[in-house]
Amino acid sequence: MSRLTWLPSRARRASLLATVAVLLIGSALTSSSALAKQPPKPTVVLVHGAFADASGWSDVIDRLERQGYPVIAPANPLRGVTADTAYMRAFLATISGPIVLVGHSYGGMVITDAATGNPNVKALVYVAAFAPDEGDTVSSLGQLGTDGMLGPETLDLRPYPAPEGAPPLEGYIKLDAFRDIFAADLPRKQARTMALSQRPAALSTLSEPSGPPAWKTLPSWFLVPMRDRAIGTDVLLAMAKRVHPRKIVQVNGASHVVMISRPEVTTDLIVTAARSVR
Repeated sequence: MSRLTWLPSRARRASLLATVAVLLIGSALTSSSALAKQPPKPTVVLVHGAFADASGWSDVIDRLERQGYPVIAPANPLRGVTADTAYMRAFLATISGPIVLVGHSYGGMVITDAATGNPNVKALVYVAAFAPDEGDTVSSLGQLGTDGMLGPETLDLRPYPAPEGAPPLEGYIKLDAFRDIFAADLPRKQARTMALSQRPAALSTLSEPSGPPAWKTLPSWFLVPMRDRAIGTDVLLAMAKRVHPRKIVQVNGASHVVMISRPEVTTDLIVTAARSVR
């Protein structure tokens, strides 16, 4: 018998091809329908704090983008709680759809106020960050513990120009204290570069009171580095317990810049918050 007799007839081959095409098209339509039903992922907004800039989020940004999250890290002006909140509130108003708002350090003061009244903000993530109640200041929150090392003896003060009156002052962490206070778990060379390029914060950030806190109406998550010598680990834990977040993650051995030294842990917590958004 010729091997050709084992081949299907032309009609049979056509029928088989048609069946395969229908199955493939059906599978594609099913997949497209499933994708269409999935809600868009929330935009993650990363807000840096004092003595730093948005580049500190670089590794976290890379990880979030690889998981398909829209992400943006705006510049925090660091000119005072009222001014910085107004700036961030205006920035958030340009983003459509749900937002997961993340703050590091002093950035926690800003997100706590800026999120209030914005219906698009669905979750807050505090990364070694202040979480003030109404009326709290950076200075008053610092009294919740003793681990923080920031103070007059560790800051250099410089004037900066202002529209009216005597030039106000802004603070930098002293170069010889920067690594111990801010980035003790980073390589010395990296910490030195950060110290030399730090962005100062106006001294007014210390005394301006916070407004109604968004964490009272929004779910929150907390990341606490256990070797924080800037705000202080004990201060962070005190604030976290007061806020009653959905989850507190404590990172052993991590410094204040935990998003740089432990970007994977930081990203995981942000993604956990993002997945809660409906």
